[in-house]
Amino acid sequence: MNDDQRIVVTGIGAVTSLGTGTETFWENALAGQSGVRRISQFDAGDMRCQIAGEIPDFDVTKYMNAKEARRLDAFCHYAVAAADEAITMSGLNTDTLDTGRAGVLVGAGIGGIRTLEKQAHTLDHRGPGKSSPLMVPMMIIDMASGAISIRYGLKGPNIAVVTACASGAHAIGEAMWMIRRGDADVMVSGGAEACLCRLGLTGFCAMKALSERNDDPAHASRPFDAERDGFVPSEGAGVLVLESLTHAKARGADILAELTGYGTSGDAYHITAPDPEGDGACRAIAAAMGHAQLSPANLDYINAHGTSTPLNDKMETAAIKRCLGDHAYKIPVSSIKSMTGHGLGAAGGIEAVATILSLKRGVVLPTINYEVPDPECDLDYVPNTPREMKLKNAMSINLGFGGHNAALIFKRV
Repeated sequence: MNDDQRIVVTGIGAVTSLGTGTETFWENALAGQSGVRRISQFDAGDMRCQIAGEIPDFDVTKYMNAKEARRLDAFCHYAVAAADEAITMSGLNTDTLDTGRAGVLVGAGIGGIRTLEKQAHTLDHRGPGKSSPLMVPMMIIDMASGAISIRYGLKGPNIAVVTACASGAHAIGEAMWMIRRGDADVMVSGGAEACLCRLGLTGFCAMKALSERNDDPAHASRPFDAERDGFVPSEGAGVLVLESLTHAKARGADILAELTGYGTSGDAYHITAPDPEGDGACRAIAAAMGHAQLSPANLDYINAHGTSTPLNDKMETAAIKRCLGDHAYKIPVSSIKSMTGHGLGAAGGIEAVATILSLKRGVVLPTINYEVPDPECDLDYVPNTPREMKLKNAMSINLGFGGHNAALIFKRV
């Protein structure tokens, strides 16, 4: 493969329940802290689930003025903040960049649901004359990509991906292909989500998908543990700057990692439940490894989807074993959702950031709250304590309602 088709990461940015900025996020995750707390931004007292991974101390005015902020939903605020960090880290100079060859592809699972809730209330209580003319642009999922494109004048491919909780991973993978096929030299890509409102929470509660450990928030998200009882919703964004190796080398960029593989598949099974045999997830994993030309023996770490739901965790375990065979028992598999909660459409972006930092710094982040082993989840989940180890190739897996599966493979450089 020539350098035009090799895709590298030159910048990363994160907004998470563990803090804003990659260093704050990393240090708190390394310490095994939980970002899950009782919900503070609205009254959830009558809900089955009253806990979430809210974004602490987020100040949108650090990224835009108050007028601009009012014209964007919170998921766009997070996306812009993460993109700002990633672009700054990458060293891209938009004054000299060929902006027609630089694009944006940021996904979300739900988008502007806070705006929808607020505007529905306005319609019901004040009538249609009081509806906001900004309601539609604030709601639609492509606006995160649009806002970043406008902010930096990026005129290349500008689209969004919506595949539920796999959105961020699919966005990164599809952005990789855009560069490989020659549509762009640079792509700003990842996922963002701001789902925490009464409307969003009640929908997941009605599905009985969420943890109900309301009296013990910090221990509620417990992927692969036998006593897991559902996922904990959270918000945030994770954004990467991807470039062809040719472009990155020409401008002397600091390369953080290489994106070598991307796999995607469908379960064709159920609208919310995963295929219990893990067939779809396994095929996404196998496709990513095929594109990366990587054998199971050379895969060093998996950042799992690991949602802390009874169905996902045993299915994902089965998929990893089905695809990797005996090697599945020899590599660490951890879930940072134990600390961040489940960022839905943002999860793939945030977890890609975590995977890249693990490669660079030689540390596997832990699965905290792992206390009671589940016989159906019998891999090495890096329980409770980070592990120093030299990594060369690492995979990040994300799976979404509707049977959407995605796997990304990053390589240390």
